[in-house]
Amino acid sequence: MRVHAKRAGALASGLMLPAMSMADWTVNMSPGVTSTSNEIFSLHMTILWICVVIGLVVFGVMFWSIIAHRKSRGHKPANFHENTLVEILWTIIPLVILVVMAIPATATLVDMYDTSEADIDIKVTGYQWRWKYDYLDEEFGYFSNLATPLDQVQNRQDKGENYLLEVDNPLIVPVGKRVRLLLTANDVIHSWWVPALGIKKDAIPGFINEAWFQVDEPGVYRGQCTELCGKNHGFMPVVVEAVPGEEYNTWLAEQKAAARKERELTRQDWTMDQLMARGKKTYQTACAACHQPDGSGAPPAFPALKGSAIATGEKMAHIDIVLNGKSGTAMQAFGGQLSEVDLAAVITYERNAWGNNTGDIVTPKEILDYKNQK
Repeated sequence: MRVHAKRAGALASGLMLPAMSMADWTVNMSPGVTSTSNEIFSLHMTILWICVVIGLVVFGVMFWSIIAHRKSRGHKPANFHENTLVEILWTIIPLVILVVMAIPATATLVDMYDTSEADIDIKVTGYQWRWKYDYLDEEFGYFSNLATPLDQVQNRQDKGENYLLEVDNPLIVPVGKRVRLLLTANDVIHSWWVPALGIKKDAIPGFINEAWFQVDEPGVYRGQCTELCGKNHGFMPVVVEAVPGEEYNTWLAEQKAAARKERELTRQDWTMDQLMARGKKTYQTACAACHQPDGSGAPPAFPALKGSAIATGEKMAHIDIVLNGKSGTAMQAFGGQLSEVDLAAVITYERNAWGNNTGDIVTPKEILDYKNQK
């Protein structure tokens, strides 16, 4: 009896725990912050109440029939094969209901797919496992990477408020402007999803999908990749920050100036210390998730760089595999993801960190020359 009592107590505790830990749990959608998301919410609520009314009528008639015509009251079942009137009614009534639901649904879909008259065009490219945002009219772009510390992921620190939903570079847009997104992918299928904006669109290699949104109030809106895109699928968040027009224009000027400066850096003479400092930062952002912060890797999928033949061997072979990746493995090509400066810095770092100490320096000019040869 004691064993059974203990099991019953453990079961009761287990059933109570979710209720205690989900005090903010809800079952309904949220209206969102765009006209599209609000239309989706209104459509959802309209169809929900139609379904509720249908359910009440159907189950009401069914239970009334069961109770009022039960055998104990002397009722006998009717015997008939078909009823033309009933068949006509159960065809026409659902058809009318479907038409009533289809009209607002079609209007919402037409609005969702109308990407014309955009004020800003942004190309969104999915990579394993980060997003790249290219502002097509302004000729600059940047990567958006997960900013949650690895110590939180590995339970060495307490989880932050926006655990796995924070990035180093959010997508910045101005309020009150119509933004068109052109979505694609570099490697596998990804899916760009921000619930508050009413957008969930696949990013497919070789294809361009379109979506649009307009936010009228400043704020930060978070989402995730919702396609199973590989090992780090859960570490690919989306963050959109809507800012006032003046703040956006200031940010835009800063980004364009930074892009010009980045292009100029390829002509700068770099020292080992400068490359190592920048390379460490780039490595932590782009490489550490697979090869580990200490270069130990996670064999066999992600080999160690510490003491490896690639990181300590012939320099051009190292440059080639970082820029072009390796077919048939998880090693992707970073030649189109990182700037010449970051590529040179991260290769220099890998060749001189964790005791590798080759003494090699890879300059941005070498990376640029290598690209031009291809």
